Amino acid sequence: MKRRLTVLGVALLAAAASILIAMQPAEAAVGLHISGTNIVEANGRTFTMRGVNHPHVWFTSQTSSFANIKALGANTVRVVLGSGKRWGPSTDVPNVISLCKQNRLICVLEVHDTTGYGEDGAAATLDEAVNYWISQKNNLVGQENYVVINIGNEPIGNNNASQWTAATTAAIQKMRTNGFQHLLMVDGPNWGQDWQYVMRDNAQTVLNADSQRNTVLSIHMYDVFNTASSITSYLNTFRTNGWPLVIGEFGWRATSSNVDDQTILAEANARGLGYIGWSWAGNNDPILDMTNNFNASQLTTWGQRIFNGTNGIKATAKEASIYSGATTPPTTTPPTTRPPTTPPTTNPPTTPPTTTPPGGRGCTATYTITNQWQDGFQADLKVTAGGAAINGWAVTWTFANGQQVSQSWNATITSSGSSVTARNVSYNGSLGAGGSTTFGFLGSWSGTNSTPSVTCTAS
Repeated sequence: MKRRLTVLGVALLAAAASILIAMQPAEAAVGLHISGTNIVEANGRTFTMRGVNHPHVWFTSQTSSFANIKALGANTVRVVLGSGKRWGPSTDVPNVISLCKQNRLICVLEVHDTTGYGEDGAAATLDEAVNYWISQKNNLVGQENYVVINIGNEPIGNNNASQWTAATTAAIQKMRTNGFQHLLMVDGPNWGQDWQYVMRDNAQTVLNADSQRNTVLSIHMYDVFNTASSITSYLNTFRTNGWPLVIGEFGWRATSSNVDDQTILAEANARGLGYIGWSWAGNNDPILDMTNNFNASQLTTWGQRIFNGTNGIKATAKEASIYSGATTPPTTTPPTTRPPTTPPTTNPPTTPPTTTPPGGRGCTATYTITNQWQDGFQADLKVTAGGAAINGWAVTWTFANGQQVSQSWNATITSSGSSVTARNVSYNGSLGAGGSTTFGFLGSWSGTNSTPSVTCTAS
């Protein structure tokens, strides 16, 4: 009986302490931070991650991947780093951050060495991961607008997953004690999938451990989440309790037993949740590669689904406002086009020019400048079949102001002087009657960036 009373007394004291912690005012956050369940920027604008995991520590020479990921529409890249326990150490953090900023991406940096601790004997502890971040502190302080620190990837395996709560709480507190003010991201146990619900059931304890109330929880969704009900049930708990969450990794339904990626995309979009797909390339299991050999013009089935799907990156991503120079939250719904860093001398047209719609076999094309900055711009083109199916298409236009194409996706683009021709690639040439597809490119301009007239020819 005495033992029971003692346990009860400890439980009551712990509950009271939890309430007191929750009532304490959070320190003012800088840069990216949590507001309710949302990630917001320093100016108060909500930022929803739409991104890609890039295995940088194993492919450090693939620095062009940052530009390619951005070109396909992403606003976030989660960069794999090593602490030196298993991989690395990654000593190129300044260059990684610079690549993110050059390409107008929010940078989620993660230590991968912690993967599966407790089950994988070679894995690092979360405390060791924090020591790595402390070693990189000089490279990270001042980057709070651009960088999220994901303390450790999938930090606990399936053995003794309950240790996650204490280890994660201690890691967060050690980060804050050492002066980090960044938005922190913490992954769940069970190799990130939290199938024993340790993160779900202890989320409030972990969030309360952050003196700045600036931590977002991250779930990794693979084969444990192979049904729509398993996905929605898990996400509903976080929504009901008002806990901030992102889907920090997920794959795709290559077979019926795999993760239901379409439900993840749809639910994330409907709920305003961020998601970061795994991964750009380089997997031992190539089914998870979004590109073939890091080639952005060779998207795999998974790459097509996440970039070009209905709820995919291209359709739903909005660039962080830190790159547009915005200083206050919008009073109305933000525009679908992202404002440039430096105002252009000409603005994109309200109604883009189109070719005359064909009555039968043929196609139309629409050219839209979707983003523009000093000396550079992004354009998207939509190709639509006429009244009959087509087997291929070619879109031509002539630049009037010396613009040049530097990089393209979903089309093969060739130039001869100011004349440009874009032809379909293998997977988007055949369109049914009235069907459409899109492609785009990055280009350079100087002085004026007028919108050209375009012509579409079907085959």
